[in-house]
Amino acid sequence: MPRIYLSPPDLAGTELDMLRDAVESNWIAPLGPHVDAFEAETAARLQLPHALALSSGTAALHLALEVMGIGPGDEVWVSTLTFVASANAVRYVGATPVFVDSEIATWNMDPRLLERSLDDAKVKPKAVIVVDLYGQCADLEPIVHACRKHGVHLIEDAAEALGATYRGKPAGSFGDLAILSFNGNKIITTSGGGMLLGRRKEWIDRARYLAAQARSNARHYEHDAIGYNYRMSNLLAAVGRAQLADLDRRVAARRATNAAYRAALADLPGWSFMPEGAGQSSTFWLTCAMTSSPRERDRVLDALEKVDIEARPVWKPMHLQPIFRGCKAIGAAVAEQLFERGICLPSGSALSAVDRGRVITAVMESARHGD
Repeated sequence: MPRIYLSPPDLAGTELDMLRDAVESNWIAPLGPHVDAFEAETAARLQLPHALALSSGTAALHLALEVMGIGPGDEVWVSTLTFVASANAVRYVGATPVFVDSEIATWNMDPRLLERSLDDAKVKPKAVIVVDLYGQCADLEPIVHACRKHGVHLIEDAAEALGATYRGKPAGSFGDLAILSFNGNKIITTSGGGMLLGRRKEWIDRARYLAAQARSNARHYEHDAIGYNYRMSNLLAAVGRAQLADLDRRVAARRATNAAYRAALADLPGWSFMPEGAGQSSTFWLTCAMTSSPRERDRVLDALEKVDIEARPVWKPMHLQPIFRGCKAIGAAVAEQLFERGICLPSGSALSAVDRGRVITAVMESARHGD
């Protein structure tokens, strides 16, 4: 039987038409009408006025920090339970990451811990990067309130959460700036790409300038800042437009997979699924669960791999990563527990009912043969 992947690309069926249009128009450079349209369509989806298509979500994080003027000597507080890109970008600008623990209610940054820590901090961070984890928003309203109370910029890393909502508003619409990722495993993909979005035109304009090697408006090549080659090509934007138009189906498919896993595996002793926060609608980009113990988590992962099914532990917290050894962590216990016992199951939007059944059977078999 073919291998089941965790979250493989899912073609909408219209990508070739969009690509053909881009090629026939000869717009294959890192600019063009599909880039402009992809930015406008994504901004409209997030109910934001400005967007910049880029080569990756990591590039978007880097530019967000750059345009906020963050650099050496500054602290940036970051969700500790996240992919490493969220923290790497802080190092790119020479700032210092400080890692904030999760809450069990959403698995995302703990808003009460954040607010207490901001209240107590003698030196405030210049920014907070809150991550919307595995397709679900953090509890954003108190996080936004805490940041505004202390004059701290908020970057919403919604790389994993396009299509989710929090109290009726789209994921990515809460920060001073927000980022998306269109990597191959995300809910929509351009094969590789990302986007920076926000309400402040001057920030997006500055990011656009920096993303194009900071070339000034002169007849010759004039540069008054260090720039980057971060632009998205018109070809990739064409793919992104086809994928974005199919977003609602993808969200529905992943939610259906999550519901099926919950129903089938609900009675496994010691298991609990990632909660869906109050007032939220998650995409369940990945369906994640807590197993009864680290030993069982590893046993299930081994059993799935033996039958050619890809599954993974949840993210290893950033404060435990060797590269960030010595960085301060504000709380740690919840994120560490989630890492030790958490598992991510195959969740692709093209996952068939038959393949979903294979996953469920393998998990159940592993549980039955446990200690």
